[in-house]
Amino acid sequence: MSNVEDFLTKAEEQEIIEAIRMAEENTSGEIRVHIEKTTSKAHFDRALEVFHELRMDETKLKNGVLLYFAIDDKNFVICGDKGIDDLVADDFWDCTKDVMTNHFKSGNFKQGIVDGILNAGEQLKKHFPSLADDTNELSNEISKG
Repeated sequence: MSNVEDFLTKAEEQEIIEAIRMAEENTSGEIRVHIEKTTSKAHFDRALEVFHELRMDETKLKNGVLLYFAIDDKNFVICGDKGIDDLVADDFWDCTKDVMTNHFKSGNFKQGIVDGILNAGEQLKKHFPSLADDTNELSNEISKG
């Protein structure tokens, strides 16, 4: 993979953005996707850094979730904010990671990301259902580093 822009087609990116919109319909949680080539930092540390750079820690209910991908490193991290971490068990994101990993192993990255987003939305809905005054606090666009 020579370039982050080559990782997904424009059509695949639009499917991912639509998955975020759909997942967020049922939850007040906020989901973002960040893709970069590689990092010299520990992947979790870099994901936390991106989480803050994207201002995901500024949501009203502290319920933002970042799906972080370092594509050349073949690594990804699911990073949830304090509001989520305070309510859920340590293995909360394991089912989402498993869904994604199964697709990634067969080279189906777009579907893995889409299914991961939809699964994350279902998980978030249990603790953070959509509210009548819910607003989309964060962009659904994919960020790239």
